[in-house]
Amino acid sequence: MEKLFKLKQHNTTVSTEILAGLTTFFAMAYILFVNPAMLSQTGIPYGAVFLATIFASVAGTLVMALFANVPYAQAPGMGLNAFFTYTVCFGLGFTWQQALAMVFICGIINVIITVTKIRKSIIKAIPLSLQHAIGGGIGIFVAYIGIKNAGFLNFTSDPGAYILLDSGTVIADAGIVPALVLFNNPAIFLSLISLIIMIVLVIKKVPGAIFISIIVSTIIGIFMKVVDVSQIGIASNLGTSFAELGTTIGAAFGAEGMLSLFADASKIPLVLMTIFAFSLSDTFDTIGTFIGTGRRSGIFSEKDQAEMENSSGFKSKMDRALFADSIATSIGAIFGTSNTTTYVESAAGIGAGGRTGLTSLVTSIMFLLSILLAPVIGIVPTQATAPALIIVGIMMLSSFANIKWENLEEAVPAFFAGIFMALCYSISYGIATGFIFYCIVKCLRGEAKSIHPILWVSTGLFLLNFIILALI
Repeated sequence: MEKLFKLKQHNTTVSTEILAGLTTFFAMAYILFVNPAMLSQTGIPYGAVFLATIFASVAGTLVMALFANVPYAQAPGMGLNAFFTYTVCFGLGFTWQQALAMVFICGIINVIITVTKIRKSIIKAIPLSLQHAIGGGIGIFVAYIGIKNAGFLNFTSDPGAYILLDSGTVIADAGIVPALVLFNNPAIFLSLISLIIMIVLVIKKVPGAIFISIIVSTIIGIFMKVVDVSQIGIASNLGTSFAELGTTIGAAFGAEGMLSLFADASKIPLVLMTIFAFSLSDTFDTIGTFIGTGRRSGIFSEKDQAEMENSSGFKSKMDRALFADSIATSIGAIFGTSNTTTYVESAAGIGAGGRTGLTSLVTSIMFLLSILLAPVIGIVPTQATAPALIIVGIMMLSSFANIKWENLEEAVPAFFAGIFMALCYSISYGIATGFIFYCIVKCLRGEAKSIHPILWVSTGLFLLNFIILALI
């Protein structure tokens, strides 16, 4: 252990690292329930997503442990799985196989930009304010999905709403707007109870608060007769899950995946933009997590970050950690899940004293053991998992605190990047509007030359995408 993880050098012990690994697992184990519930809506078999989530998490976290020797765990990312489901599949009409193909390509791109100086160029091209806005915007988007999935919203006609038809005619009384649902059925009450339990546990800083809340809420749902325990099938469910996994492993490369992704020339710009959105969100989620938790704990020093920004290859610890993160995305796509990314919940394990890859090793072992949960995973109701989206969304909103809202030059692009993600129900559209208005503001101030060429190209591609969507 000492030789592999250098425990004395990092001023830690085996017992401390084991406790930290367990803490990280219970802090992020909710993904075992939430990810299958979300991705299965696209048509991916539920059991397959459950196992793919586990295998992707184990593989990515093991690379983080053994190659990078840092206490970070990986799993399919919140926000990125929402983008996969609600934007790529539902909004843009791609099949889940095509979406997996794009995730795999995203992973390859992230590997390339991690081992070359392209990564440094991209990091420098995106203004810091927009990076924070993207993180906060994803938080709003995820929280909104959680509120919707919990059943708290009732979409009704608004007599004051108007819509514009293609002919140019304006029609009144045709708008559909969200309103608060009537609390008049057990399912809604279970969602409310679940949310309250989760908030109490999180505020009290109970280790594994989200995970515990999901379990407790599911048990309450059984007594409220919202949960049907007759669905439990010990042998059949686990066997079915592995059988279903056979349909998703490698699906990204089949006729319905990679082979059809670029078949329609008119959709290629849209495909490229979607891959770009995947890569951008994945890249900056990870960088934000590393910098936000690593500096304070000493895992990543300012010197290490400087080495990462000014070198290629694996000279710094952060370089190796970023490489582990990018590899995990492609591995996850092969199994059948959305982007695998480094979890900010790793901060829970770091707070418990985790300083080396031994923490990550313990977390990966716990994920592997969670396969035994397959027989009962199907009875966990949406009412128990939806509050997790709300809480995670709230946590991600902290990124907005780093934006200078009193400075309109910074606030305008940040507003559109962040708020439009939820209003348009699309992360990529939020990023697009942020880039566009950033360029507009800079041009109005006579600072067009300060805009990085990569940002100009990205903005141009976003505009081209909007034009294509308007014509097709």
